[in-house]
Amino acid sequence: MAFLPGKSHIRRTAACFLCCLLAGSILHCPVHATQETRQALEDAKNQHEQSQNELSEQEDNINHLNARRDSLLGQLSDLNTQLTEVSESLEEIERQIDDKEGQIVLTREELDEAIRQQEAQYAAMKKRVQFIYERQNFLMTEILFESGSFANFLNQNRYIEQLSAYDRRMLEAYVENGRRIEEKKEELERDMQLLEEYREHQTAEQGRVAGLVESTSGSIRGYEGEITAAEETAEQIEARLKQEEEDIKALEAKLAEEIRLSELARQSAWRDISDVHFAEGDRYLLANIIYCEAGAEPYAGQVAVGAVVINRVRSGVFPDTVVGVIYQPHQFSPVACGKLALALAENRATDSCYRAADEAMSGYTNVGNCVYFRTPIPGLTGINIGGHVFY
Repeated sequence: MAFLPGKSHIRRTAACFLCCLLAGSILHCPVHATQETRQALEDAKNQHEQSQNELSEQEDNINHLNARRDSLLGQLSDLNTQLTEVSESLEEIERQIDDKEGQIVLTREELDEAIRQQEAQYAAMKKRVQFIYERQNFLMTEILFESGSFANFLNQNRYIEQLSAYDRRMLEAYVENGRRIEEKKEELERDMQLLEEYREHQTAEQGRVAGLVESTSGSIRGYEGEITAAEETAEQIEARLKQEEEDIKALEAKLAEEIRLSELARQSAWRDISDVHFAEGDRYLLANIIYCEAGAEPYAGQVAVGAVVINRVRSGVFPDTVVGVIYQPHQFSPVACGKLALALAENRATDSCYRAADEAMSGYTNVGNCVYFRTPIPGLTGINIGGHVFY
């Protein structure tokens, strides 16, 4: 016969359950209830898939960074080759400039010597011409008397003419030699100017290429840093994947055990409802767990939750009392997170929750021998009532 407890009885019962809850040190809300196992497994698989996608993206990123770094390494190799060539070219230019400077010094010395010879020849010739011009009459008379004959006179006169012609030729030769040396000097100076301009250009090119080498090297160092960071991230993701795989295996084992227990419960000996002894407060406890699990569900869903609790009491696989079933570790999430304790303290169960508890305690079930329920997920079959599937 169902009964409605008095207020003092409710307070005592609530206090009793609160003490049990606090004694168990349940200070957080892990989702360990059987009805949450499939969801936890599905969430773990989704997270594992997401981690695999993250790892794939990270590996793609690493491949991209490696490709970019390798491309820059190729560019750096080309730049270093180019820099070496420019540096060698500069060394050759410096050698040529040194050679040109040496040639210019020698040419200037040759030019100075040619000018000195030219000036000396001109001075000597000038003196001889001046001497002949100033003493022309006396010299001719002296030659005439000293010649002894007209033939000797002519020979002496021809000698003077040849000497004058020689002086002119020598002067002209010295002038021409000086001109050639001057042209050579000017040519060397032009070459020197071109070499200096080329050296200036190559020096600028060397600076440009050296700058590109430094910039490219910096970019490579940057990519190597990104690659290192990406590889560390990939290692962390791989470690997470390994842990997730272990978690999935554990959840799969847990779910398999729950399914085994569910099948075992169906196949085990079941007590008749008349053999179940309900303790004082069981109705109050059952109504409030129904409220916590299906308070917003239709009445049929509330009855079904109550039926699952009573089915476990009747089954030989689970505890044989309402208190034992509801407070069995890791079964009902409202127990773990404290929601049931609050409901018991304030008697939040509605009239429909109490009616559902009465029907379940009378032996009525609208879910057969189901001993589990949860929110529907793909692949899970059972009896769907409201927002739950019972199995």
